[in-house]
Amino acid sequence: MFKSDSSKNESNFWISYADLMAGLLFVFILLIGAILVKSTIIKNSLEEKESIVSEQNETLKEQSQTLSEQSNHLITMTQELQMKEDEINKLHNLLAQRQKALESSNKELTISQNSLKLKSNEIEKLNQLLLAQNTKIDDYSSHIVLLENMLNEQNSTISSSKKELEEYKNRVMILSNTISKKDEKLKLSDEKLLKLLQALDNKQTKYDELLTKLQAQKAKIKSLTGIKLKVIAELKKALGSKVNIDKKSGSLRLASNILFDKGSAVLKESAKAQLKANFIDYISALINNKNIAEHLDKIVIEGHTDSDGSYLYNLKLSQQRAFAVMNYLLTLDYIKKNNIKDKLVASGRSYLDVIKHNGVEDKDASRRIEIKFKLKNQDAMYEIERILDAD
Repeated sequence: MFKSDSSKNESNFWISYADLMAGLLFVFILLIGAILVKSTIIKNSLEEKESIVSEQNETLKEQSQTLSEQSNHLITMTQELQMKEDEINKLHNLLAQRQKALESSNKELTISQNSLKLKSNEIEKLNQLLLAQNTKIDDYSSHIVLLENMLNEQNSTISSSKKELEEYKNRVMILSNTISKKDEKLKLSDEKLLKLLQALDNKQTKYDELLTKLQAQKAKIKSLTGIKLKVIAELKKALGSKVNIDKKSGSLRLASNILFDKGSAVLKESAKAQLKANFIDYISALINNKNIAEHLDKIVIEGHTDSDGSYLYNLKLSQQRAFAVMNYLLTLDYIKKNNIKDKLVASGRSYLDVIKHNGVEDKDASRRIEIKFKLKNQDAMYEIERILDAD
């Protein structure tokens, strides 16, 4: 009786042991499955570590086969699995560090790309400005060549007249010497001398007429170069005391401390209404007057600074402020309505045109925005006027 009970207990023991081993095997299989899932996630998230994860998967497969064949080495295998899990955690940490490094690199690349885009936009604008300037220079050069040809023709005519006068003077001198030596032929020589003097008077009259025509042409050219003075006079007449303009250049001056904070190129919201009103009054006086509109070429927005700081710093600041004003003005319906967008030009002058009083720089007045007009062929007119004044 006791023997049968012991055999039953022994069989129950082995059945329990087999169930225990099966349960443990199932647990190990679940652990192996979890490890495989983790390795698959690591493989998908970071392709750079694919080779390492695949090696780990092969190792895990070999270990799972070993576990299925050698269940008796359960404790040893669990330790090995724990070690592998520690290695995987280390790999997780390493991959997280690599991910952070990649994200920082992507941020730096994004910043670099944005900087390159800004630089390319600035270069494109500068190229457009240079192209416009070169076109103007070519136009002015052609006008100057024409005027130089006209002046050369006039000079050649005057020089030929002078040569003829010199020849007649030489002949008169020769005749006068001959008359002084030959007293007996005085009467005949007097008649010849009278004829020569009459011819000389005729030549002198023609020369005077040429000089008169030349002076008239000079006066006509100077009247053309005085167009800007007429435009300034028309502006003063149209604007009165409504808008303050410069007496010499006719430009509209706006103080920078009203439009911008110190060292800033961001246009103040509080200044936009005044800027809009002054700009519209000024431009309306230009484009609504036929005597001005037919000569109007460009509307220039210039940024100016004082002499504090380096030239390049002030140049960049003055350019940015001029562009900020132009960008705001381009949003006005008045610009679109009157179709003057193509006439607007913005530039920075740094501290090249500071305002001085009694030889001392007025820093507050020097920090300004100027809106001025530019006439067609204005540079050529100034050059002609300079040449005429020099003559």
